[in-house]
Amino acid sequence: MAFNTLDNLNDITGKRVLVRVDLNVPMDNGKVTDTTRIERVLPTIRELSEKGSKVVLLAHFGRPKGERVASMSLAPVAPSVSRLLGKAVGFADDCIGPVASDAISAMSNGDVLLLENTRYHKGEEKNDPAFAEALAANGDLYVNDAFSAAHRAHGSTEGIAKLLPAYAGRTMQAELEALSSALGEPVRPVLAVVGGAKVSSKIDLLENLVSKVDMLVIGGGMANTFLAAKGVNVGKSLCEHDLADTANRIMSAANAANCEIVLPADAVVAREFKAGAENETVSLDAIPADGMILDVGAASIQTVASKIDTAKTLVWNGPLGAFEIEPFDTATVAAAKHAAANTKAGKLNSVAGGGDTVAALNHAGAADDFSYVSTAGGAFLEWLEGKELPGVKALEA
Repeated sequence: MAFNTLDNLNDITGKRVLVRVDLNVPMDNGKVTDTTRIERVLPTIRELSEKGSKVVLLAHFGRPKGERVASMSLAPVAPSVSRLLGKAVGFADDCIGPVASDAISAMSNGDVLLLENTRYHKGEEKNDPAFAEALAANGDLYVNDAFSAAHRAHGSTEGIAKLLPAYAGRTMQAELEALSSALGEPVRPVLAVVGGAKVSSKIDLLENLVSKVDMLVIGGGMANTFLAAKGVNVGKSLCEHDLADTANRIMSAANAANCEIVLPADAVVAREFKAGAENETVSLDAIPADGMILDVGAASIQTVASKIDTAKTLVWNGPLGAFEIEPFDTATVAAAKHAAANTKAGKLNSVAGGGDTVAALNHAGAADDFSYVSTAGGAFLEWLEGKELPGVKALEA
């Protein structure tokens, strides 16, 4: 898709630029505990400020459902944005009406102002035209830098983009370009690695991917459902036996689309789910009736590594095993490091996303060497599922 970016902005000195950002950050006792999402939007804020515009930040926090909930105020977030940005960031106690307009009127060129939680108003999540107009009244231009909220057709993500000249911020631009390079117009062969606990949460994703990629590695608990559908006795492993028909349908679709599905060739099993639990690596025909599959073994790791070596593009969502508990992080760490090394060597374009995925890549020390790691969560998953994202659609030039 074609969309306008900050490169399309010329003289914006003195312009009021409404910037939708994601500041829905973890908090503890009024302090931000993870600044990743703030750091992601700093380049856009800094660029607009340095060009002399009045930068007005729109964001949500939590799910107040149209009510003013004190614990969901963005006021405690402003100091963290200020500290990381290296300049003062003002705060207004509302995102529309006189409180917001008076604060914006008092701004000087280059100033940055954070408005209160957009979800304090029912019109935000309802995408009410009157609320979108109230937001737009305070700006001359609109910039969306919150891909993570782009799957929501809300007032501050979709409605406002129809009322003002709309542009993608630097983080949004990077995300869209990365996603396009991964599935839109990828260099083939394309490999997808999909893991996680349950097939039921990723049916749409799997059905979309088998028509888009050349190889699909399925890992984690969801692989057990596929193995069981093929007649493997998975013991007491996490498995959705009732989804055998779904697994078979996905495998048939993959076969028809000439997509190779790669399932585990061996398994690391234990009798209890805890760190350091006694475990053994067994072949698929030797899984104990009282055993749980918690990771894949050396043969499977070698197969995944060989597929990574074959691929030119990698899309990754979800771990290969119970990576949170050692030693069942072995396969995920090995595969992540291998993909990172190939990326660093210029052999692979690697794009990853999803909550568990980010945590797993960080755990492996591999995230920094991937081509792009999305922190978008739900929006990233919906993109993998092939769904249209309203906040992105609204930015089309």
